Amino acid sequence: MSIGPRLDLRQSQQLVMTPQLQQAIKLLALTNVELEAYIGEELDRNPLLDTAPEDVPERAEPEVAPPPAGDDAGTDQLIAAGDATADAPLDVDYGAETFHHDSVSDGGGAGSGASSGEAPDFDSFAAAEASLTDLLVEQAVAAFDGPRLLIARHLIDLIDDAGYLTGTLDDVAERLDAELDEVEQVLSVIQTFEPSGVGARTLGECLAIQAREADRYDPAMACLLDHLDLLARGDLAGLRRLCGVDQEDMSDMIRELRGYNPKPGLRYGGGTAQAVIADVFVSRGRGGGWRVELNSATLPRVLVDRDYHAELARNGTKATKAFLTDCLTSANWLVKALDSRATTIVKVATELVKQQQAFFEAGVHHLKPLTLRAIAEAIGMHESTVSRVTSNKYLQCERGLFEFRYFFTSAIQAMEAGGDAVSASAVRDRIARLIAAEPPHETLSDDRLVDLLRAEGFDIARRTVAKYREAMNIGSSVARRRAKLLEAAA
Repeated sequence: MSIGPRLDLRQSQQLVMTPQLQQAIKLLALTNVELEAYIGEELDRNPLLDTAPEDVPERAEPEVAPPPAGDDAGTDQLIAAGDATADAPLDVDYGAETFHHDSVSDGGGAGSGASSGEAPDFDSFAAAEASLTDLLVEQAVAAFDGPRLLIARHLIDLIDDAGYLTGTLDDVAERLDAELDEVEQVLSVIQTFEPSGVGARTLGECLAIQAREADRYDPAMACLLDHLDLLARGDLAGLRRLCGVDQEDMSDMIRELRGYNPKPGLRYGGGTAQAVIADVFVSRGRGGGWRVELNSATLPRVLVDRDYHAELARNGTKATKAFLTDCLTSANWLVKALDSRATTIVKVATELVKQQQAFFEAGVHHLKPLTLRAIAEAIGMHESTVSRVTSNKYLQCERGLFEFRYFFTSAIQAMEAGGDAVSASAVRDRIARLIAAEPPHETLSDDRLVDLLRAEGFDIARRTVAKYREAMNIGSSVARRRAKLLEAAA
């Protein structure tokens, strides 16, 4: 075998991620709210893009949204059809009727358009609420001046969203070069501010502040607040001995504590809650099936202004025409990608409803195990495409608002050989129902829950029951027993 230079001809295939392909993939994972912001940026950048007027008529839509075929293929086909060697637009008939009317993109494709008109802007009803810090600073300005106001502002900055002081007074005094007694006096005044209990360093101190304002802070209540660990353990007999009260007085004090707020700052903390907007509506059709529709009220309605392009290109320079060509290519790709995104979401949602039809008919206990791969194989798309489509997307139906990922759950095998597997979500729902139906003076242990579930045909281990119970923020049988004892005592 000779050693020397030689020429070989090899053939290989690879997918080059052009900006257009990256854009099509990116749009899939965006929610309608994020997509609206993205379109806003494109409108500012591309002069040939514009929004459709509000009086553009909605397209007629069928009773059921079947998977599109042919030229309306999903994003997998869009990506596969892209020319990886040049940033050219997709094959589009510019003389078609769609483009003759300014290429309106209203989330077209089968099943689009859940309702006509604009959706109500619920955010406009939400008044701006002052934060906890703003509220405390306002009261501090009225109560202090000079150096004490500076100390008060520093202490307020150390109060967390729950209303508790996170730093130590020694550190504050050292940092501000102030006397510790003066810092303590400022804090004692802050603890009289609204909301009641703010500025406390411990739970006992927070409840004590509220008890003083309610004129209920007597020696017995002080002793109770000093031994909250016994109350948490349900040791009511030990508490009665320490506090020197009988059962009736202890019940009154516990009832009083239940009326206090252990986290007073949460009433003011945080910003305005953002409403979750459904991407897809599922409703019963006239023929007894299920109708899948996109929420067109939140979908961007984009058009390409071809008259403006023709006017600018008519007398423009060579550089202007090159710029306009790039803008037109980008606009055409964006319109095509938006339509493909809408079509892909409808295909995935339609198959999702088909696979989980028992859930929509009878509820969560009929939810079936489902994977992304099963949906991908059923609609002829790649699993990664389905994953992007189901990310941060929500479905509105008769049973409420659900994230797409809610319908993808692992399987719990049946006890009998050949029996159908059950969704983990259905098992969690059954556990919650069993615990909710507990007798007043009895709690079900995890072992007992396992026995009950196996009697119903669920092959499940004790550690799995404990994991599901903790995921639903349900306490153990011991914790639930203590809670029932405290409730009975109160």
